[in-house]
Amino acid sequence: MPQFADRVAKAQRSFIREILKVTADPSVISFAGGLPNPASFPVPEIAAAAAKVLHESGPSALQYSTTEGYLPLRQWIADRYKRRMDMDVSPDEILITTGSQQALDLVGKVIVNAGDTVVMEKPGYLGAIQAFTIFRPSWRSVPLENDGPDLETLDKALDGSKLFYAVTSFQNPSGLSYSEEKRAAVAELLHRHDTFFLEDDPYGELRFKGQTLPPVYKQRPEHSMLLGTFSKVAAPGFRLGWIVAKGEIMDRLVIAKQAADLHTGSLDQMVVHRFLADNDFEAHVARIRELYGNQCRVMQDAIAKHFPKNVHVTEPEGGMFLWVTLPEGASATELLRRSVERKVAFVPGAAFFVDGTGENTLRLNYSNADAKTIDEGIKRLAACMEACQGA
Repeated sequence: MPQFADRVAKAQRSFIREILKVTADPSVISFAGGLPNPASFPVPEIAAAAAKVLHESGPSALQYSTTEGYLPLRQWIADRYKRRMDMDVSPDEILITTGSQQALDLVGKVIVNAGDTVVMEKPGYLGAIQAFTIFRPSWRSVPLENDGPDLETLDKALDGSKLFYAVTSFQNPSGLSYSEEKRAAVAELLHRHDTFFLEDDPYGELRFKGQTLPPVYKQRPEHSMLLGTFSKVAAPGFRLGWIVAKGEIMDRLVIAKQAADLHTGSLDQMVVHRFLADNDFEAHVARIRELYGNQCRVMQDAIAKHFPKNVHVTEPEGGMFLWVTLPEGASATELLRRSVERKVAFVPGAAFFVDGTGENTLRLNYSNADAKTIDEGIKRLAACMEACQGA
């Protein structure tokens, strides 16, 4: 067979996607995928929006469109940044993408050469690790503390690096968020280093307690990019995300997207915009926050009741995940083998580390299961933990 490109030689299938194949069995309780709860999907409202778009703008909704994206949708996003974060963002500084995952790929194409240093959080988002691995970077990782990155380690890691990728609110996989003080400190470090910054914010709308904080991008927009998505607050099936960036960065991203897919689907963009324009979006998001806050508390209560006392779990103020640390020497991979036999699935944590560590960690998703299912799943998982510790 002819030889494949070097860039895919070390690329692997998504570990999470492979685990989700196990959860296709309806008898399996899944805490694995980062799946929004289907109960939050605005099906009637989307149906009405789609009908209205096709009735009023059918030909243009089904036609090719501009690479940058549907202007009224970009304007809505820009206006929301102003209302919610007091950020002055122009629609020209927004590029609509086919989900945040395409945004990661575009940034990699535009910024990362083979051998360039990419700085990741430890643990870091698996989808970003997978996207950037294609471009064969050199990795540096920065440990996360309860309120954000270890600043001393980050300062050293940024020296000579090309790109720093971070999820600053309700991080995937840990659920942790950067504090106001850490956000200011990170912005200051970025001002001192000639490093591109990519801030991913898929979960920022999902805060169910605490104070809303603006992204680091607001304090350091130069050489920076900010990602957003409708997957967590409308429906992931649309695959609609966006990149906020200025000047030459945006120009290069548009060129990369033109080469990738010309533009994101016109109909999807117009339907989502009509949904946003015709409905009370704030009330819709508030219902999602209440739902996920309740489910998080149910999982935390079940963990407190059933898990061994030597297991540590994070306490997020929003988002979709809890991060579990088992005792030193324990194996989340072995725990997964046992738990799948008991019809429970999760994601072992090692996949979220670029340095080969994290074997005693795992990620739990609480957004896509009801209270009774969460309690039963945690009870089964706890029994598997006890069995592993007793083995």
